[in-house]
Amino acid sequence: MTFKRDGLFYSFFKSLVGKDVVVELKNDLSICGTLHSVDQYLNIKLTDISVTDPEKYPHMLSVKNCFIRGSVVRYVQLPGDEVDTQLLQDAARKEAVSSR
Repeated sequence: MTFKRDGLFYSFFKSLVGKDVVVELKNDLSICGTLHSVDQYLNIKLTDISVTDPEKYPHMLSVKNCFIRGSVVRYVQLPGDEVDTQLLQDAARKEAVSSR
């Protein structure tokens, strides 16, 4: 797998489609689900979602799929065994060197 210089994170997230992730939003809502798609703005579509705190967000219990605007994402927690950290580090180094 190779990462394009102008879309390191985009390419990285595309490689995780179909994996389970947790997306924490800036309003403190955390949503668990399967990564269905991601676009160049890092907007995320999740399927089979659940919230980590259903008592605080009961209105989210009936939601099964969601679209999350990239600008409201604080963190994305990834499955550790699915991430090739060496590949990601190499791609980040190449991007840093080429931007000089």
